[in-house]
Amino acid sequence: MEDLFALRPELQNSPVDRLIRGRASAFESAALNFRFAVTPYYLSLASLETIGPIWKQILPDEKEAADPLFQQPDPLAEESHMPVPGLTHRYPDRVLWYLSHNCAVYCRFCMRKRKVSREDSAPNVEARKAALDYIRSHTEIQEAILSGGDPLSQSDAVLASCIQELKEIPHLVSVRIHTRMPVTCPQRITDSFCQMIQELSPVTLVTHFNHPVELSDTALEALGRLRKTGNLILNQSVLLAGVNDNAETQRSLNLALLKAGVKPYYLHQCDEVKGVSHFRVNLETGVNIQKELRGRIPGPAMPLYVIDLPGGGGKVPVDSSYFVDGDYPDPVFENFQGDLFFPLGDQP
Repeated sequence: MEDLFALRPELQNSPVDRLIRGRASAFESAALNFRFAVTPYYLSLASLETIGPIWKQILPDEKEAADPLFQQPDPLAEESHMPVPGLTHRYPDRVLWYLSHNCAVYCRFCMRKRKVSREDSAPNVEARKAALDYIRSHTEIQEAILSGGDPLSQSDAVLASCIQELKEIPHLVSVRIHTRMPVTCPQRITDSFCQMIQELSPVTLVTHFNHPVELSDTALEALGRLRKTGNLILNQSVLLAGVNDNAETQRSLNLALLKAGVKPYYLHQCDEVKGVSHFRVNLETGVNIQKELRGRIPGPAMPLYVIDLPGGGGKVPVDSSYFVDGDYPDPVFENFQGDLFFPLGDQP
């Protein structure tokens, strides 16, 4: 905790000083399973007046160690759909390839808290080779998604090698990179990185802005550099209680993204990961936010509200066509294969 005050001395004796120090036990209990880390840049965006959207995403909470609702460390069953280490093959036509389990900032709502920030879980060179061999041998795979952790915590050389290997696989039609670096460490979006992905174009880049305050001048400059590569840039957000769970915040965020040349892609229902239920927004609230936005912002600024079904069902839109039983307290969803899934309802 003291590192926070060393990184940003003006926190001392500010209105948030006492509130941060009041979480000392949360830092201790959370550290047993999930590290705390923040970049000086991202910390600079945090308010000195109140525990606002940046603080809520980075500060440990007592509820992480004693979650009354979410109990599964891997609710999306990524491990059970892992044919080789570091590669999840859940949908028939795509794979999720984890290049790193490190991030610039460890977000408290992380869907992979079970392994992100743990050095012993990071894929090695042999695992990367096995993943590439698997992709080459499965011609039904059309897309490879580079994820983590954050794949941009790897060097440009490693990223270029992985992307080049993927580009040489004839049945792949898409390579996607999911990264939060433009949000948490935009300085990582260097000219050399941009030159590399421009040379390997087309590559789809998916960022992860959750709140308008994250779209600082520095972040916008990084997005501008990415746009000049000619690659498609999308954004996915997570609907988080106390952070962005109202229509006005969503409106401001998505309009600012569109203005920056980034397409709002997904608005995710918070995954049912152990230790994060205090971030949970009920489904009815999420649906109503979408209703308030529709027709009031340009169509390209509207993200698709989705839920990643627990048990490995995959993502489906939160709309009537996927509700088998649309009763919000006890929803039943049907996935792309027609299987039924039962997310935790809107219990208190």
